[in-house]
Amino acid sequence: MLRTTRPRQVANSTSIARVFNSSPISPRKCRILLTKISLLLFTGEKFPQNEATSLFFGISKLFQNKDAALRQMVYLVIKELANTAQDVIMVTSSIMKDTAVGSDVVYRANAIRALCRIIDASTVQAIERNIKTAIVDKTPSVSSAALVSSYHLLPIARDIVRRWQSETQEAASSTKSSGGFSLGFGSSASHSLAASNTNFMTQYHAIGLLYQMRSHDRMALVKMVQQYSAAGVVKSPAARLMLVRLAAKLIEEDAGLRAPMMKLLDGWLRDKSELVNIEAAKAICEVRDLTDQEVMQAVHVLQLFLTSPRSVTKFAAIRILHNFASFKPDAVRQCNPDIEALITNSNRSVATFAITTLLKTGNESSVDRLMKQISGFMAEITDEFKITVVEAVRTLALKFPSKQAGMLAFLSTSIRDEGSYEFKSSVVEAIFDLIKFVPESKEDALSHLCEFIEDCEFTKLAVRILHLLGMEGPRTANPTKYIRYIYNRVVLENAIVRAAAVTALAKFGVGQQDPDVKRSVNVLLTRCLDDTDDEVRDRAALNLRLMKEDDDMASKFVRNGKISPSLMVVTTCANSLIRLDVLIARPGAPACHVCDSRIISRILQALRP
Repeated sequence: MLRTTRPRQVANSTSIARVFNSSPISPRKCRILLTKISLLLFTGEKFPQNEATSLFFGISKLFQNKDAALRQMVYLVIKELANTAQDVIMVTSSIMKDTAVGSDVVYRANAIRALCRIIDASTVQAIERNIKTAIVDKTPSVSSAALVSSYHLLPIARDIVRRWQSETQEAASSTKSSGGFSLGFGSSASHSLAASNTNFMTQYHAIGLLYQMRSHDRMALVKMVQQYSAAGVVKSPAARLMLVRLAAKLIEEDAGLRAPMMKLLDGWLRDKSELVNIEAAKAICEVRDLTDQEVMQAVHVLQLFLTSPRSVTKFAAIRILHNFASFKPDAVRQCNPDIEALITNSNRSVATFAITTLLKTGNESSVDRLMKQISGFMAEITDEFKITVVEAVRTLALKFPSKQAGMLAFLSTSIRDEGSYEFKSSVVEAIFDLIKFVPESKEDALSHLCEFIEDCEFTKLAVRILHLLGMEGPRTANPTKYIRYIYNRVVLENAIVRAAAVTALAKFGVGQQDPDVKRSVNVLLTRCLDDTDDEVRDRAALNLRLMKEDDDMASKFVRNGKISPSLMVVTTCANSLIRLDVLIARPGAPACHVCDSRIISRILQALRP
């Protein structure tokens, strides 16, 4: 409905602007029209410049209306129109009146935001006094609006905004409170509780602005973090969370600050806010080259959160431990009893991270039990978490090669399940690693891949698997069992897959010592000469000629081994030479059957040193 009415509403923007000039003004009717315009703007609608200008100045006529709710809507809309309309700077003086002390608190914050959107670099100094006054205003919404607006003014007037540091520091140290921000998750019952708890969001905005002001002075940043990290100075949990992130950033940028910043992070682990505790633990776990002593307290805090009644807290804790287990599994192992209790958690996201963490930290004897538990709910989780599970299984398979059979069975089952390309690709990569690093799993893994490409809906994956089959299949004890699967792709798939299958098939014939295998490949490649696609026919013709040559270089050419630069040039031009041969074919002869031996001779001569 909205899509069909949107063009009509945009087309009538000029007539809408006339409504705002009518007399007497109907506040209710104007608010409805402004709400519709806001909806269009916030959903991505772009007004033409002339219409935006007409609307902007039509709406600006409402500045003098005494209805506070209407004035609030006026500022919301003109703030969005300011980027498109022309000559918006003309209304600066009118807006500045509503930013002064004594204006209605309902729309004063909106007026400040609109003013900072309208002005440019040359006029920032003119509003400096108003903004500085608003920053230290006793009303939290006004102070926060001024701080956030100053943040956006920094790119165009850094030198002027930096002069407001003393006011910003005063705001950061203030105890103004507002119930407008909740760090919890809940419904009406918890909402009333959040409203009773004071939240000091002005401090959050002030510290963020101070950081931007001092971003090029590391010592000033260090002093700021140390100053506001003192107990009781910052009341806002969100502001303390920002300080945690700043401390972590300083550690990353300067190794010399590691000791004092780690001391601060350790203190935040004992903060009364769960949000700050978790962020501090996460920051510590992300520090490079941690000692067991440095990480012990952070892991202990996260372990305590694993038994929290809140699912979001448990999820945050187990996710951090899951990531940290990749680097220090021994440090996380002490949490295993509590992690095991989360395997049966009703929240599948928590259960997934619990099992994958145990896979990273568990011992060989627990692998089979964990794999059974994973298999039980793989169908119930999203592809994102499935990928996480597969990555954990891949790591475990390389860690415990003796358990490769169970791992491979799990991967082969997973690859047949419904899923996205990213998920299927992660499973295929895991099987590839097993083939590469666990030799005893090669033949079973190749068989599973052969079965997978029978129903593979992703061309890119099918091509990758065919390439692997061509490289690894000829080296197995019984290469003929893979040839059937490869040739089926020539018959049943699209041209890209067929071309890849022909190349894979040729690798079983070129350099092959078994005459029966070579004869079978020759027959199959000959059939490919009748393919409808040029690329498939060209590859088949070239490889048939190469199969007749008992030459190591020809084998390297097909198998993509280590070759000389001259061979690389010939590889690039081989298909072109074949097509040239097609062009000079005798009239009436099937083009794919008449590759001139002189062409192939020229190729092979170039291959030889």
